[in-house]
Amino acid sequence: MTSLTHLISSWSVVIAITLIVVAMVLAFIRLVIGPSLPDRIVALDLITYLAVAFMGVFAVLSGHSAFLDVAIALALLGFLATVAFARYVERSRARTSISEDRDD
Repeated sequence: MTSLTHLISSWSVVIAITLIVVAMVLAFIRLVIGPSLPDRIVALDLITYLAVAFMGVFAVLSGHSAFLDVAIALALLGFLATVAFARYVERSRARTSISEDRDD
């Protein structure tokens, strides 16, 4: 790699990591102050996928492809957690509507 290419590559990695960290902080704020459970679930999902992006950028930075395997596993885990949370929210809303119907 030429020195200019190396410089551009290193700066782009630094910028990417900075943007990912800023997005993680903002998503964490949404996780803490989210007004409802679905908002918190979306924020947690976003944090998971930002961690996947961080692993990908870190794999480029370090040159180790093992971090990509970790990123893939984390993405799969994040997807499964999102599906589980969505099912939980759906069931809790169904129970709430059934109990409200019985009260009427």
